[in-house]
Formats: sequence, C-alpha cells, structure tokens
Amino acid sequence: MKFEVMRDRLLEALNDVMKAVSSKTTVAILTGIKIEAKKEGIYLTGSDADITIQTFIPVEEDGEQVVQLAQTGSIVLQARFFNEIVRKLPTNDVMIEVNSNYQTDVRSGKSEFHLIGQDANNYPLLPQMEEDQSFTMPAELVKSIIRETVFAVSTSESRPVLTGVNWQIRDGELMCVATDSHRLARRSTKLVSAPSEEYNAIIPGKSLNELNKILEDNSEPVEIVLTAQQILFKAGNVLFYSRLLEGNYPDTSRLIPSEHKTLVVVNGRALHQAIDRASLLAREDRNNVVRFTTQGQTAVEISSNSPEIGKVEEQVLAEQIEGEELVISFSAKYMMDALKAIEGHDVQIQFTGVMRPFILKSVHDDSILQLILPVRTY
Repeated sequence: MKFEVMRDRLLEALNDVMKAVSSKTTVAILTGIKIEAKKEGIYLTGSDADITIQTFIPVEEDGEQVVQLAQTGSIVLQARFFNEIVRKLPTNDVMIEVNSNYQTDVRSGKSEFHLIGQDANNYPLLPQMEEDQSFTMPAELVKSIIRETVFAVSTSESRPVLTGVNWQIRDGELMCVATDSHRLARRSTKLVSAPSEEYNAIIPGKSLNELNKILEDNSEPVEIVLTAQQILFKAGNVLFYSRLLEGNYPDTSRLIPSEHKTLVVVNGRALHQAIDRASLLAREDRNNVVRFTTQGQTAVEISSNSPEIGKVEEQVLAEQIEGEELVISFSAKYMMDALKAIEGHDVQIQFTGVMRPFILKSVHDDSILQLILPVRTY
C-alpha cells in the first residue's frame, strides 16, 4: 500500500474515527485504526465493538486532488500514536507506505516515522445491515433531538436499558424518550420519509453523544438505517454504526400527568439564571436542592438554604400563575438541564402536587416535554 494525502483532510477523518476507539477494549486490534487505500479513495475505520465509525477521503474533492494513490492495500496502525504523529507533521503532504511485515513509513517534509502495523484482515468487519428500513432527517434536527433528550439517561448500570434513549417510530412520528427514573425528557417529531413498519429501539446515550460531536451544524440530510441489533447514521462521507441495547424500555406514558393543579408560565432564561444563582449555596449539599414558591399571581420565589453557608432568595416575575398556591423543592441541576433543553423561551410548568412529578413545556412548541420528580424536604 502506498499513497499521498493532504494532512488536513487526514486529520479531519481521524478526528471522527478516533471517537470510536477506546483504550479500555479487551480486543487488542481495536486499539488501532484500519486504513484501506482503494482506487476511489482512503477509508479509515475505528471501533470499540459498540460504536463503529468509518470515514472516507475521496481521491478528488471539488476538483482538487486530495489523494494520490500509488498502490492499494490496507493496514491497522496504533490509533493514539498515529493520530498524534499526523497532528504534528511539518507539512500538508503526507506519504504513507506499507512494506513487508506490516512495516509502515509515514513521511512529511523532512520528518519520517517507521511504525509497526498489524494485518488488516484481523480487524472486525463492518456490521452487515439490510437496508430495507431507513429514513432521512436533517442533521440539525438529529442534533437537537439528541441535545433535548440524552442528558436524562441514567448513568447507573443497574438498569442498562435506562442508559439509552428509546426511539419509537409509529404512524409517521418519531418519539424519543430518556429517563433515569428521577426525571424524563421526551421529544417528538413528524417524519417526512417515515419507514413503513413500526420500529422500537434503545440507542446507548454514549453513542448519541459521540454522534452529536460528528454531525455538522447544517441541514444536510442524515440517512438512518434501522435493524434489530444495530442502527446506522450516514452523514456525508461518514458512516456511524451503533449497537442497540437489549431489553424492554419501560412504558413512560403512564408517568406523565394529564391534569394539573397549578400552572406557571415564566421566562425560561430568567428562571434558569435564578436557579443557577440559588444553587451556588446548595451545591455542597449532595442533592443540590432549591425551593420554588408561588407568590400570588405575579411572581415565584426561588430560594435555597444551607445551614453552614447561608441562604438565598430571589423573585422571578411570572407571565401567568393559575391554581393552587405551591411550595415545592427539586434538584437544581435537573431543572437547569430541562430548561436548557427548552432553550430559554417562555416555559409552561404544570404541577399536580408537592410530591408529584411536574412537567415543563415550551409555550410555543408541544414537541418537547420534560418531567421532574420533586425532592422531599422536611
């Protein structure tokens, strides 16, 4: 194998595939990156067995020669070292050549590295996907769905299904739900090109976080291919495969209250900032709890009390308050995460009682719903 490639394009591709490489893997070859030179361009693959990312550098892009191929072939190189080497090479032209016994030369300017590679035939193959179930969504919509749900997944392995986000497709609608059993985030969207069959899968939160870093902030379409064990996201020259979590996701629709006793409409950004300030004194406490009190029809009070440090109280003007008076306590972090997902618009908060879950929605948009369980304080 022998080819020359532009360093900045190689670095871009490496940045994407490195997101799938883990140093903790038990399969030694997965600490490497597979490089394949074919006549159409260079393929790089990284994997940790749960996530596999393949990216492609075409020979020519926008009329510019990116790769000059002298000989096709493949090799697996140690990911961490190869990535660091490419990052620090002196010029934008990189020559990679594999000799006998997988000896690999990396040359740029007057700099030359000799690396010991591994046989690419020992590298796991890409997951086989039957592409009968697929649909497309704009990249920015995929990114916003991830941002509005993935923070609510569980970090505890005691219930593995809760470490993922449940994606359900039914009647042309995609419903994404995440919960760690103390809070819940739900986002729904109508699909323009929905698959014909219903689909229900649990995508690991870790996979979605990595996907979010790879997708560009543009409205380019992402093709999503669905199977029973894997999901594939195709975006430009990148293929992102993720294993799905096994098990049944709990039916969360029962948790969402259908009626409320107190309704508050308030500016989301102002409320977020007030809770952030109140949590300064609550942070020492394990639960980071703040208290929310309605005051007549015009304002709410956000307060926090820490016996060793002191207390804080702040009034936030409300657009609307209806129903019963209310004093309720909750985790400042959960509330700020939920408000961040709704993105600073006016927020409608519906309470059904002091120890009952309450829900947050944007006043202008019904597609995002956040649910939080209050904290009992005596």
